[in-house]
Amino acid sequence: MVELDQYKFTLSSYEDPMKELGKSLSLDAKRERITELQRYMEAPDFWDNVERSQSMTRELKTLQDTVKTFSDLEAQYTDIEMLIEMGNEENDPETIPMVEEALSEFTSSFEKLRLSTLLSGPYDKNNAILRLNAGAGGTEACDWAGMLYRMYTRYAERHGFSVEVLDFLDGEEAGVKSVTIQVNGENAYGYLKSEKGVHRLVRISPFNAAGKRQTSFVSCDVMPDIEEDLDVEVRDEDIRIDTYRSSGAGGQHINKTSSAIRITHFPTGIVVTCQNERSQFQNKDKAMQMLKAKLFMLKQQENAEKLSGIRGEVKDIAWGSQIRSYVLQPYTMVKDHRTGQSVGNADSVLDGNLDDFIGAYLRWLSTGEKVSDDTGE
Repeated sequence: MVELDQYKFTLSSYEDPMKELGKSLSLDAKRERITELQRYMEAPDFWDNVERSQSMTRELKTLQDTVKTFSDLEAQYTDIEMLIEMGNEENDPETIPMVEEALSEFTSSFEKLRLSTLLSGPYDKNNAILRLNAGAGGTEACDWAGMLYRMYTRYAERHGFSVEVLDFLDGEEAGVKSVTIQVNGENAYGYLKSEKGVHRLVRISPFNAAGKRQTSFVSCDVMPDIEEDLDVEVRDEDIRIDTYRSSGAGGQHINKTSSAIRITHFPTGIVVTCQNERSQFQNKDKAMQMLKAKLFMLKQQENAEKLSGIRGEVKDIAWGSQIRSYVLQPYTMVKDHRTGQSVGNADSVLDGNLDDFIGAYLRWLSTGEKVSDDTGE
């Protein structure tokens, strides 16, 4: 049947990419490391060093998951081949939708695994801490920050990540003035680091009676949640610690105590806040951890710039250096200005469908190649 022959051709086009993917995953080396780790874990004194044993256990699980994912992908490929062959032999049209669905699942799994090979940064596997700040524009900008907050929450849900709100400040009339969330899941930072920068919205404002087209900006900062004790010096005279009453969605306790913490680092101007934990001491510890992580990443960025120059993805956030535009009127389009990636279905993107943009960013980061750019917005 013609349809099955077309699907067979599509499937066969993945034969060489599958081989390349297997090579890039270094599966033989991973299997050797799995055997080595399992041998270590059999030692009677393995659990004597809790920190080391936990680190090895996490590494083992990650390696095993990667090997299994590729094996499952190979099995999907073989199953689709057999299904197509069976459908052609029996001339059964009911096989067509089954093959179509299986092929869609295969290509999605292939792309997800392929993108994971582009995550080579030392903290790409970590959880991500993402902060949104509404720019100038009052209610309009706060509403835009609220839309982005929902977008990232939906993205996390789509990928099985959990979201923890660390700090939340409502807009005066609508939306969110600022919010800090922690996205928990493997490779959360590796994927979400693509979102760091200024996001621009162009639409007919629902808050403007004249119905004028309006532009709003929100800055997004993303850093890895680094749990280990970083070798970063923070002098007491360089910081100011403020306590304040928690606000926003957080339950009964969070709105009744002045346990929220804000730490200001004078030399860099970095400000971190945390109000999620139940005690002031826990909020202070988390805020200090976030400050050290930001200072550590800033130092790494400066070193990278000195050694080899750096592309725009890590430049300072500033209005006028937007990384992505979301146009809702007079037409709909979302375009990333770094990679050239654009999507016409803005509603889908705002509902958390960011995979096209994140994939394009990781490929651009790895190869420097941009998507063909024929739009001027």
